[in-house]
Amino acid sequence: MYVLGIETSCDETGVAIFHSQQGLLSHHLYSQVKTHADYGGVVPELASRDHVKKLIPLISRALSAAGIDKYRVDGIAYTAGPGLIGALLAGAAVARSLAWALGIPSVAVHHMEGHLLAPLLEPDPPEFPFIALLVSGGHTQLVEVEAIGRYKILGESLDDAAGEAFDKTAKMLGLGYPGGPEIGRLADEGLAGRFVFPRPMTDRPGLNFSFSGLKTHTLTTLAATSSTRQDKADIAAAFQEAVVDTLLIKSQRALEETGLVRLVVAGGVSANRRMRKKLHEMGREKGYRIYFPRLEFCGDNGAMIAYAGCQRLLAGHAEPLEIRARPRWPLSDLLPP
Repeated sequence: MYVLGIETSCDETGVAIFHSQQGLLSHHLYSQVKTHADYGGVVPELASRDHVKKLIPLISRALSAAGIDKYRVDGIAYTAGPGLIGALLAGAAVARSLAWALGIPSVAVHHMEGHLLAPLLEPDPPEFPFIALLVSGGHTQLVEVEAIGRYKILGESLDDAAGEAFDKTAKMLGLGYPGGPEIGRLADEGLAGRFVFPRPMTDRPGLNFSFSGLKTHTLTTLAATSSTRQDKADIAAAFQEAVVDTLLIKSQRALEETGLVRLVVAGGVSANRRMRKKLHEMGREKGYRIYFPRLEFCGDNGAMIAYAGCQRLLAGHAEPLEIRARPRWPLSDLLPP
């Protein structure tokens, strides 16, 4: 089965072709980072317009790179939520219209299920069951994954997601957007241990997260310095270490409480080098297997949507003709394929 995957949940237009037997055949991505950088964050209307302009050319390129034409496509998968409603509708409208014109099924994919399953695109994919740590600009969740579509939320952020906290902290420090990579680069110049930030909610039971207090701590620490580049680098290092340690502590706690030994880490923040290093060290020390998607599949992309959609299309899932998008869509609402 050839599946066309379309991702337009936020500020990146992703298109991919996945084959149920041959695997990933092509994937193309257009990032709007430069468009939104001047505003310090995503402007929803601009994001929607860019998706409209870029989708059809990207679909043509993906089909050509896969060596097929649109008439060979057996099904279309598209991100239906969660995300920006205008951006979601741009992808959903193209996907549903193309599927109707070709007389083939289409399936709505949950954006976070796409991220959760992205490591299954790797040569050495994790086996079920496992714990998934989903860390992105909009979500921070720990999920017990029994099988595709069988998810139990163990913990999530009560306020800002980890990626959102990185973006807002980067803005305080006068850095660009997106904030995660910017803080990571500045933290490399920082003096470890000069500042020690709290590890929020790690001193109590439970698997929920809270990162809003770290932003306040960053602001007060910055105000107490001369705000030189070295000051900011030291603060960036302390902030990054606090976020990474918090994610590590909670992930280890989830593994211990469930008795599972495999941890999948996915979402945009999973590209953070410091987090990858410390989680791999924890895995070696405790005997856990740690899985990450390749760097190009950490952020939003069409490949993860094509893969997730293929599994559901193979199980007979299909959407009605109605074009639907869900800006809010709990992962726990999903059913197995």
